[in-house]
Amino acid sequence: MIIASHEEGLRRLVLHDEDCIQSMLGIHLRDNAPGLEPRTQALVRLGGLVAMGAAPLSYHWAAEAALDAGATAEDVVGTLIAVAPISGLARVISAASEVAMAIGYDLDRAFEALNDD
Repeated sequence: MIIASHEEGLRRLVLHDEDCIQSMLGIHLRDNAPGLEPRTQALVRLGGLVAMGAAPLSYHWAAEAALDAGATAEDVVGTLIAVAPISGLARVISAASEVAMAIGYDLDRAFEALNDD
């Protein structure tokens, strides 16, 4: 893959362009870990990103990957809950809004609805 400019390279990295990441960094995000089905692997990656305090778009990418691999919204939220004792509550809360968007839950709208009640 040829990247036209450093700006394009940065945009593609931030958006988790898997082909770009493979080309530029040699990291294959689609490789499966031995013994883990894709759904489980995607959830483990999400948990790892939360534990590290990753960038907001990373959470979005990981949650979408988990859903694409067959995980449910409950599985994704369960992963956040499972990793909280290890990563800390602050990191889970920080990730929650991006993960919510990725699974199709609009937290802003939900809070507005609560205020309207």
